[in-house]
Amino acid sequence: MSLKEDLSNVIPPEELSKPGFYCDIIGDVAIISLPPGMDKYKERAAEAILSKRKNVRVVLNKLSKVRGSERVPMLEVLKGDDAIATYREYGFTYRFDVTRVFFNRHLSYERHRVAESAMPGETVLIPFAGVGPFAIPIAAKGCRVIAVEKSAEACRWMRLNARLNGVGDAVDIINGDALSIPDMLRLSADRVVIPTPYGMDNILERLALMVKESGMLHFYTFKKKSQIEGLIKQYEAMGLKVVLCRRCGNVAPGVSRWAFDLKKAL
Repeated sequence: MSLKEDLSNVIPPEELSKPGFYCDIIGDVAIISLPPGMDKYKERAAEAILSKRKNVRVVLNKLSKVRGSERVPMLEVLKGDDAIATYREYGFTYRFDVTRVFFNRHLSYERHRVAESAMPGETVLIPFAGVGPFAIPIAAKGCRVIAVEKSAEACRWMRLNARLNGVGDAVDIINGDALSIPDMLRLSADRVVIPTPYGMDNILERLALMVKESGMLHFYTFKKKSQIEGLIKQYEAMGLKVVLCRRCGNVAPGVSRWAFDLKKAL
């Protein structure tokens, strides 16, 4: 049963079907967003979720879209003592405050897929590292990981998560702007993982210079399907062979997130 179905006894169906209704679960935290005029249902909705979802201990109400460079919406606690989620993914555990740091659970398969491709002994660079969901599984494969994250709060949680998963010594955390990486680091990486925020595709060309010949870049971008053929040609003109291209989620009408595995030419 979906979270939306859980609420069918407390919110009339015609209200639930209105545009703008949103619900999600991240670990033990549920997040709902009610369209204008539906605030009167929020307390009952929170109680219904807690009664039906025994794994949920906190219910939050989303009050705004994602804001600012930290990509976090405004949230209010409806039920529960705090907003700290405990989230498990492919054998790893992450803790973080969902009101203060960005986290996307919809990339779970991608994080697993990329970690599985990493080889022990590699040096792996990860910008936009967040609370560590790419960095930690890769470090667990026996890699040295350099994780760069602009948010000091996310760095704090990443450090805790690295220790929680037994890889605290394998992840070097840098609190800094990913766009400044070429100025901050002198590095020749075997692999770079770039979970790019919207509108920051220009970072690919800069970080490709920091990858060894025959090294790999895992690059994420938001594009329409009609743009992909042109992108492949663009990447190959940069000396990056497209090994894999796959869609990994829709983010807006006609716009998807795309994953590219790129191999740097000799």
